[in-house]
Order: sequence, then structure tokens, then C-alpha cells
Amino acid sequence: MTINDKSPAKAEDLIQQSFPVLNMSCASCAVNVENIVKSIDGVADASVNFATATLSVKYMANKIDPPALQKEVQSAGYDLLIEDETSRQELLETIREKNFQTLRNKTFLAGILSLPVVMIGMFFMDLPYGNEISWLFSTPVVFWVGKGFFVNAWKQAKHRSANMDTLVALSTGTAYLFSVFNMLFADFWLARGLQPHVYFEASAVIIFFILLGKLLEETAEGNSSSAIKKLMGLQPKTVTIVLPGGQEKQACIGDVTIDDIILVKPGEKIAVDGIVTSGSSYVDESMLSGESVPILKEENEKVFAGTINQKGSFKFKAEKIGKETVLAQIIKTVQDAQGSKAPVQKLVDKIAGIFVPTVIGIALITFIIWLLFGGQNNVAHGLLAAITVLVIACPCALGLATPTAIMVGIGKGAENGILIKDAECLELARNIQSVVLDKTGTITKGKPQVTDSKWLDETDLGKRVLLSIEKQSGHPLAEAVVNYLEYVQDVSLSKFESITGKGVKAMYKGESYFVGNKQLLTENNIPITNGLQQQAEEWAKLSKTVIWFASGKQTLSVLAISDKIRETSVEAIRQIQEMRVNVYMLTGDNEFTAQAVAQQTNIPYYKAEVLPQDKADFVKELQRKGEVVAMVGDGINDSTALATADVSIAMGKGSDIAMEVAKITIISPDLTKISQAIRLSRQTVSTIKQNLFWAFIYNLVGIPVAAGILYPVNGFLLNPMIAGAAMALSSVSVVCNSLRLKWKK
Repeated sequence: MTINDKSPAKAEDLIQQSFPVLNMSCASCAVNVENIVKSIDGVADASVNFATATLSVKYMANKIDPPALQKEVQSAGYDLLIEDETSRQELLETIREKNFQTLRNKTFLAGILSLPVVMIGMFFMDLPYGNEISWLFSTPVVFWVGKGFFVNAWKQAKHRSANMDTLVALSTGTAYLFSVFNMLFADFWLARGLQPHVYFEASAVIIFFILLGKLLEETAEGNSSSAIKKLMGLQPKTVTIVLPGGQEKQACIGDVTIDDIILVKPGEKIAVDGIVTSGSSYVDESMLSGESVPILKEENEKVFAGTINQKGSFKFKAEKIGKETVLAQIIKTVQDAQGSKAPVQKLVDKIAGIFVPTVIGIALITFIIWLLFGGQNNVAHGLLAAITVLVIACPCALGLATPTAIMVGIGKGAENGILIKDAECLELARNIQSVVLDKTGTITKGKPQVTDSKWLDETDLGKRVLLSIEKQSGHPLAEAVVNYLEYVQDVSLSKFESITGKGVKAMYKGESYFVGNKQLLTENNIPITNGLQQQAEEWAKLSKTVIWFASGKQTLSVLAISDKIRETSVEAIRQIQEMRVNVYMLTGDNEFTAQAVAQQTNIPYYKAEVLPQDKADFVKELQRKGEVVAMVGDGINDSTALATADVSIAMGKGSDIAMEVAKITIISPDLTKISQAIRLSRQTVSTIKQNLFWAFIYNLVGIPVAAGILYPVNGFLLNPMIAGAAMALSSVSVVCNSLRLKWKK
């Protein structure tokens, strides 16, 4: 990293921010803005994404600030939005809507005014005063509707740079001035035996087609960012706050503070993140997680901003507001990711930076060759060919090829509960050869549950006593028993004693009861029937934890507890394996448990009793074999391995640190999203390659044809109007091809 004053900059001294860029017309503009910002004293790094129209910049706050950045960018004919983030999005939407309306009006007007010029130029060339009429209609198109092209081209020229506007201004301006000269000084050509043709229709129609292309492009790009718009539309504008006295008050979302109690009625959107304090309801979290099935939310359950309440109503306490909510973090992550550059884009940016000057050079060479070897109509043909070269060349198609596909791909991922943090990760995921899965909380639910129970004599009293004992126990497995018996009523115990490493003892109505392992029962000489003993042994073979419940006289029950495998895990692992990707499982659990889970999920490779560092070492071992490795985890103990892996995937219900480290976050606990993410990566990269291929082919074929390479063969010389239409359609086709990603499965 280098700063322009050549002084070293520490990472902690740098501020990274993103700003929307206005008035960019092509990929060359993005390169120009990027170079301008990079040259500013105090700027460490800068990157401009043309598709998202966003500048990402790292700068030293003691040397430069956003207003100064804005001033430098404005001097080159562009602009930055430096307002605070809360008002920036609304202002940006207002500006874009206004620009879209203006563009639509200009396109319509250009089309109306160009129509008679085209009719005269193509069908009524001998019409009296036809040239004058064409001049009358084309002039407002070129100099009023197309004014922006000339203004921007001049600003670029002052900074010794060029962009798409430069090509348009040069081609239309040359065609217009040449036509005016031929109309006013026809005798100059007649005296030399040449016909003074005019090309007013070319100058007018070129502007119309380019504006039409921009209009279609804006519409398509609006669709490509629909994921962000959907997410931003999830948060409600108002909420119902419950005051300490119980009164209800309507308030704006911005007035909500932490610890406020908020009432959510049936059908309402949840405004902020929080914890349910009373009531219950099913909540639709599909827009965040991609899961279509509503989730039951009861007391002490977490709820998230943007999710939709179903039929019930409940109150919850606000815990995270504003930028801190999960929804706000997701929106920011998606925006940052859509604005990031894939590695392939770096090459494209270099090409875009030299594209326009190269095209201008080709146009000049074309004119000179025609002038020297063009025969009788050398000047007219040479000028026409040069204009056509300027018109047909399209840096936009190249500039849009990668970022539009990235935008759609990341947006589609967000809609399906797959949060991708940057373009590089999206591009790399297609090459995954091995997926390493954590067991607890990833393959399994991470929440022990009672899976089986066998009673000597299944009575209501026995269950009530067992529930009461486990409610007072601090053992992690006790919660599983409490949840299992939630339908029964507890009783009052007269005495409670915890026996370390063995279980607990309690008294009820003068009788002793025991809950714990087999050793606890043996030490207290409590007999175990053969039926219960046999059942316990069978469960132990399945790597289930066995809990015994007994009175002082006899064993009453035996329960099996295990961490259940998620319903989707088996299918998810099968899908990954079908993609010819190896699947490994790592766990800190014992060999028997690991083996049982591996067998049930058809995982051929597993490793048990591994420490956090062991997981990272295992990933490194696979990498040394030349494999691209994806690590999937949910806990703090997975964070080292996640950071080591080529592609890191965190399960969204897991720890914050795992989600922070990971490049991809699966918002739901559904492992089938992993194969979706790999498939999405492959589809996105394939689309990028298609876009780049057609963009390169278009320019490689179009520019020589425009220059007149076919003229010596069959007398074909491309009409500038057709070139304008082709140029407009090339950009639109790239964007539309990227949009196809939305509907791929």
C-alpha cells in the first residue's frame, strides 16, 4: 500500500468508505474516476464499480475528507454523494428516478424528431428543401437532447482523458458539421465531380439509439439490484411501542431505543431485532433465511427486523436497532459484495482504460486509409467509415460484463438466504474440491434432545417428579429432559442434592429419587430390570447418551439423549457429493458418536476428538494436496479453520465470530444451501465468461466491418445508424444475459 506523500500508513489510521458516483456513462468513466481518486494526496486505495456506480476508498482522515474527494471528482465532470448513510439512499433513489425520467423524455423526443429525418434520408432524398428540413429536425436532437455528450466529452478532454461520451460527441458532431458544410457549400463538391451527401439522419439516429440503449440498460440494471430493494423494503416505517404504564403509542422507526417494548400485531413486519417477552406467534423469516416455513416464536426467542408476523401477536424487547440489526448488516454486506470486483475484472478494467483512445486512433487511421486509397468518393466514404467506427465501438459491454453478473449472482444468493461477502469468494467457490463440515450445530442441530424413553411403569407422577428434578439441575442435558416433558406439571421437592459426575438426588413426599448415570444407581443399590438394561445397551451402541431415573427402591425409567441430525443434512451431503466434491466431517466428539453420524449421513471421511487447531491443520493438509477447500462451521471453535480455508461458510444460527470470519453465511441452518452456493458460483462465472466473450467478439468483428474491411470484397459499407443500434444493443444484451441468472435453478 502506498500513500501519495510516500509516508507509511497503518491500517488503523485508514478509513474505508463507499460513496455513490454520479454521471458515469461507461466503463472508461469508472477507470477515470478511480485514477483521479487514487492520485489524491492521502488516498491509500480506491476502486470504482461501474455496474453499481460505487466508489470504495481508503484514505487518511488527517489528510483528506469526503468533501475534498467530492470536489476532485466534480472537477472531472462526475459527482459523489457524501451525505450520511441514512439520507443517502433516499437521495440517491430520488436522483436516479429523476435521471430516469429525464432520460425517458429525451429518448422519446429524440425518436420523434429523428423519424422525419430518417424518412427523408432514406425514401425522399429528392424532396424539395429536404436537406433543410432534415437540418431543422436534427439540430435540437444533436445540440439539445444530446448536449450532455458534448459537455462531458469537453470535461474529459480538459483532463486529457476520453470515454463513451467522447466517441458519441466526435461521431455525431462530425457527421452533423460535415452535413451542414455539404448543404451550404454543395458547389465545392459539384465542382470536383462529387455528390454532396448529407448525414443528418445518422447524427440524429445515433443519439436516439444510444439514449434508447441507456434507457433499456437502466431498466435492466434496476432489475439486477432488485434483491437490495426488496431487503430495504422489509423494514416498516412505524412501530407500536408499549409504554411502562401499558399504554400503546405509534412511533417512527427512528425513535425506537434499546430496551423498548414493541407490540407486533398479526400481519405486521418486525421493526428491529429483539427477544420475545410475552405472547407467541409464527414468524415468516423467508426473506432473511430463504426458508418458506414460518417459525414459532415464544418467550425468550429471538426475532429479527424485516421478518413478517403471521396470525398471532406478541411483545418483544428491542435489542438491536438501526445499523446494528441483522437486516441492516445483511443489506450492507450485499451492497459491499455487489460493489466488489472479481479478479477477472482487473484485466477488463485495464482494457477499458485504453479502449476509447484506441478506438479514436483506429477511426483516424481508417479515415487516412480511405483518403489515400478510397478512389473517387474517398473523403465521403472515409469520413463515414470513421464516424461508424466511433459509433459502433462499445466499452460499456466490456465494463458491464463482469459486475452485472456479480450483482445478479450475489442478489440471487441473498434472496435464497446465502450471504456472499465479496466477488472473489463468489468466483472461487466454483472450484471447491473438498467441503469440510463441523458436526455439532452444522450437520446436527446442536441442541441435545430426548430421542427415546422406556418406563417400567409409565405414570404421570413419575414424569412430574423427573421434570421437577431436571428443572433444578444445572447439567447441560437436563434442558433436553425439561423440553421433553414440557407438557406435564412439576411438583415441589423437599430436598435437592447435586452429585458431581454422577447426577442428582431429590426428595418428594419422603421418598428419594435419583437422576443420572448407571454408577449413581449402582452406588445406591438400586436394581435395574433386564428390559431397561437391554434397551440402554442398544441405545449406547447408537452413540446415544443414557440417563437413568429411579426411586430409592427401583429403576423407573431410562432415557436416550442425542444431538439429532438435521432433516436436510443427508440430502445436502448427497447433493454436494453429486457435484464431485469430497465431504469430510470433523468433530470434538468421541469416535462412536462421530462414526454413527458419519454412517447415517453417508460421509466416508471423518475425524473425531479434534481440537480447534486440529481443524485448521486438517484444512491445511488438504490444501497442501492442491485442493480448494471450503470449511463449514457455526461455532467459535471453527473460526480458525474458517479463516484458513479457501472458501469459508458459516451457518447463520451460529456464533458471531464464525459469521464475521466467513466469506459466505448461510442464514438458515439448511446445509442444502451449500450446494446452491457452489452451483450459483458456477453459473455466475459461466455468465461472466459468456458476457466477456460476446463483448470482445462484438468489438473485434464490429470495428473492422465499420472501418470498411468488406468494401473491397462486396462493396458493403456499414451505415452509422445501424452501428448506433448495434452499439446500444450490445450493452443491453450483456445486462439481459446476466439477468438470466435470476431464473436459473
